[in-house]
Amino acid sequence: MEGVLLLKAMLKVLVLSLIGGYIFSLLHIPIPWMLGPIVVIMLAQFVYKGPLKWSGQMRDLGVVMVGTVIGVQFNIDLFGMMGSILFYMITLNVILIGGSIGIAYLTSKWAKIPMKAAVLGAIPGGLGQIVVFAEEEKVQEIGVISYFQVIRLLLVVVFVPFIVAGQVISKQPTNAKLTISLVLLIALAWVCSHLMKRIHLPVAFFITPIILLITLQLTTPIAMPQVPGIFMDVAQLLIGAHIGLMLKPHMIKLPVRVLVGGIFSAFALIALTFGSSFLMSFALDTTFATSFLSTAPGGLDQMVLLADAVKAEVSLVSMFQTFRLLFIFILIMPLMKMFYRWREKKRLSTIKQAV
Repeated sequence: MEGVLLLKAMLKVLVLSLIGGYIFSLLHIPIPWMLGPIVVIMLAQFVYKGPLKWSGQMRDLGVVMVGTVIGVQFNIDLFGMMGSILFYMITLNVILIGGSIGIAYLTSKWAKIPMKAAVLGAIPGGLGQIVVFAEEEKVQEIGVISYFQVIRLLLVVVFVPFIVAGQVISKQPTNAKLTISLVLLIALAWVCSHLMKRIHLPVAFFITPIILLITLQLTTPIAMPQVPGIFMDVAQLLIGAHIGLMLKPHMIKLPVRVLVGGIFSAFALIALTFGSSFLMSFALDTTFATSFLSTAPGGLDQMVLLADAVKAEVSLVSMFQTFRLLFIFILIMPLMKMFYRWREKKRLSTIKQAV
């Protein structure tokens, strides 16, 4: 019985996604099959009180599809530029993290929330990983952190396409057909991604297909298949439906200062990356669309989808966005954990001395 109810709830989301995607495509809005489902499903939740569900597996499949396309089309020549690229990736991430902490400080003062919660809300990492970290650190303001992360993702995904859409001509749909070889590559990437997820590889469903396909290109004579245009539309829908369900009605029951603080934090991060993208554009001689999407604080898969839609350098965008997530997960999170452990020990030591 539960399975039938879940299926009905998912079918409702699928229908809403198709309606949203179709309307947005008629209006010639950028990445319509992701933005359409996001907006329509998000609004539907505030009107329709019945169950709306979307399987995490469907979203993961969408991400695997995006990762597979990036792997198939990856520009191998970028490996020859890794020295200079790495320097700029580190520099831009230091600017982003430093700016995020500064924005968090201003937000915490104005919205009257603890600095720790404001920092976790501002750092552009994955929502799931940030929330898990907050729970491990026994942060009480989980709802505030979730709201900040979700509203940032939504605002970035909704506004960034319009910032870059005028910079380049949208891609023309390809006449390529869906081939058995592409389906088999996705199936292989899906299985490998699940294996990598078990060993806790960050953003496994995106990174694994890219590594797999690049390895196949470098080590085997297998010809990479062409990707039909509808393929990325399906990936957009699978991901967009998931994002649309992230903003729950109960999230807007927070204090007005917190709601406004989340919006300010998101726009401040967009402005920060807008400025830093000019540094990348000048240093690496890339288009504005490529540099901005490489640094924008949105979801990795969404920024890559947008890069593909507007003919930006997809390989470079995926490298910068993947590095940002790894930089946060592998370096920033452990450093934050060490800092808060040190501060807690110092606080306890002060209390003991006072007694």
